[in-house]
Amino acid sequence: MAYKRWTWLFAALAALQCGGALAQAKPEDILSYQGPDRDKRLLEQAKQEGMLALYTSLAPTESKPLAAAFEKKTGIKVELWRSQSERVVQRVLSEAQAGRHVVDVIATNGPQMESLAREKILTTYFTPHAADLPPASIPGHRLWMPDRLQFFVVGYNTNLVQREDLPKSIKGFVDPKWKGKLSVEAGDAEWMATLVKKWGEAEGMAVFRKLSELRPTVRKGHPLLAQLIAAGEIAVCLTAYSANVETLKRKGAPIDFAPIDAVARTQGIGISKNAPHPAAALLFADFVLSAEDGQRLYESMGRPPVNRKVKSKLTDFEHVYLDIGAVLDEADKWDKLWEELFLKK
Repeated sequence: MAYKRWTWLFAALAALQCGGALAQAKPEDILSYQGPDRDKRLLEQAKQEGMLALYTSLAPTESKPLAAAFEKKTGIKVELWRSQSERVVQRVLSEAQAGRHVVDVIATNGPQMESLAREKILTTYFTPHAADLPPASIPGHRLWMPDRLQFFVVGYNTNLVQREDLPKSIKGFVDPKWKGKLSVEAGDAEWMATLVKKWGEAEGMAVFRKLSELRPTVRKGHPLLAQLIAAGEIAVCLTAYSANVETLKRKGAPIDFAPIDAVARTQGIGISKNAPHPAAALLFADFVLSAEDGQRLYESMGRPPVNRKVKSKLTDFEHVYLDIGAVLDEADKWDKLWEELFLKK
């Protein structure tokens, strides 16, 4: 009997010690916490931190309203720094190398997020909204989560081209009747790589060689391409971003897109492994990935949401996902082919 009493006492003391350990959990433990009081605990800790620093390539017309909506809901301030995706990566890496732990959240293009993951800048985190994301869009290491989609689609001027005249596949644009009407963006080798893999290398490369023979015009910058389509200077762009087209279409411009062999590239959101405000960072990631909050806001701004609970015409069509890892691993190969086909005069 005495043995049993001592065993019970030791077990009780162990339980108390365990409870004390949980109460004194390190701040970063919140990133993986999945207990029933997660939301309450996360919000309380985030409010104690009071702010977060966000680096993003999302345009100011979207990033500012997103930050404002989060601040309004939570009372937590967002310090926003916005630039092109390459500059976002450069700033994050330079600060990390200097030992300056400033940034909490990074949100930019999938390939750039993947490069930061490979540089061991990011950390894994649990979010209940991951269950609502397409499995194919989530990287296996889970060091970042997809927060929206960028679609490569066929953009066209509605005064110059009728929708019913567009072919059902990119393959149909090899018809000589499209010569002088086509355009592509200067850096879209990843789009070509995805379609070649979809069709098989022999057939795929044959299609792109025929397309190159039509000498499509090449412009740098997807926003610029959309503007040129709307202005009637370009009839058809094979690699338009659907979001750019949708923005101008909503303003009444004669532009639309057709999801012909549409390719989806994930944009991502990640948390720095040295985030000075980890709870606020996670709360922001939850907000962005939530169907009721960030995802609905994205959809209202013409940005394709990734959360499957948000039904949208911006994503309701057949598409394939661009392989982010392959984009990095095979960049030299596809960049060289793209240059030979479309950039050399």
